Amino acid sequence: MGLSAFWIVSVLLALAVAALLVLALLRGRTQGADPAAAYDVQVYRDQLREVDRDVARGVLTVAEGERVRVEVSRRLLEADRAARTAGAETTAPRGLSIAAAVFTGIAVLAGAFGLYWTLGAPDYPDMPLAARINAAEELRDARPSQAALETAAAGTMPEITPDERFAELMDRLRAAMEENPDDPQGLELLVVNEARLGNFVAAYTAQQRLIEVKGDDLVADDFGDLADLMILAAGGIVSPEAEQALKRALALDPANGPARYYTGLLQFQTRRPDLTFATWQNLLTESRTDDPWVPPILSQMPEVAQLAGVRWTPPSAPPIVGPDSPGPSQEDVEAASDLTPEERDQMVRGMVDGLAERLATDGGTPEDWARLIRALGVLQELDRAGAIWTEAQTVFADAPEALDQIRTAAQLAGVAE
Repeated sequence: MGLSAFWIVSVLLALAVAALLVLALLRGRTQGADPAAAYDVQVYRDQLREVDRDVARGVLTVAEGERVRVEVSRRLLEADRAARTAGAETTAPRGLSIAAAVFTGIAVLAGAFGLYWTLGAPDYPDMPLAARINAAEELRDARPSQAALETAAAGTMPEITPDERFAELMDRLRAAMEENPDDPQGLELLVVNEARLGNFVAAYTAQQRLIEVKGDDLVADDFGDLADLMILAAGGIVSPEAEQALKRALALDPANGPARYYTGLLQFQTRRPDLTFATWQNLLTESRTDDPWVPPILSQMPEVAQLAGVRWTPPSAPPIVGPDSPGPSQEDVEAASDLTPEERDQMVRGMVDGLAERLATDGGTPEDWARLIRALGVLQELDRAGAIWTEAQTVFADAPEALDQIRTAAQLAGVAE
């Protein structure tokens, strides 16, 4: 529907409503008599006719009929007088009724269009679904490059000043990697520590080199980590280059959590909240409560659902995969949309503590141990991460492959050589 057609339909609807109100006012003028009094008049008239019939059938004598007729006639006159009086009192002058009707019609029309002009979008063109999807695709294709986004975000990155000891170790690590750029363990350490300093460009550059060095031994997390670092370097925007890394991660593992989260974020940034909702809803139902993407999904889902036109309520139980996974209470989950960044950080720490308690009590898979060490590294709780790594070496001493998986997480956290 074009803009002119919209206004024509709107005017016709407003006129129809105004006309109904005006007709109701004018009809009220001609029907001003008291309905009860008019009913009484009709009843007494019927009684007079009934008296005549009773006399004709012999039920009443002529004298009795005359007395009843006189009494009913008296009541009829009183009811007729009451009806006329009520009609005279409730019927407004014709001119006044017409003026009130005209004023009501004008008020309805002015109020309707004034309200729309204030709350609506008078100049907004019609946007059918197909046009909106095409606009979203154009926006996605027109995204700035990774380099352009990094330039725009350069002034917004927080400056992190390490202590002298850490700065010295970083200088030594960078020098060692210049001499031996193909050392995978050194590259892993360089990635995590550059990221810790907020040097996300240097971190993802080292991650790209690590991917080249690994060759055929790549896993989905390699590309997921690359996309994560690129997005951080771009100020939270998913660039075309980061999108390619996400696609590589999902090609290796369609269930990869970070890649699915950032794919939903990309869809949201390119005005497809419907796709974001579907992506995040599926990811949320398949995730553990201690997965790092769960709190940000819970905090953003109310807005995403509203824009997608979907009625969404937080899950009645925390999303769990696997037995005995700890999680937030129902109240915590429902309140996630109102959390501040500091409160969400506390929630994440609570989830990490729950995972640590479960591993200490019931044990867990190598993936659980690796996840815990990496999470502690992100939270900068390196002492705890180192203690978990030391314990893991004992627990998985007879499982070299599992220990290698955990060692990789410990290296990324900076607590293993």
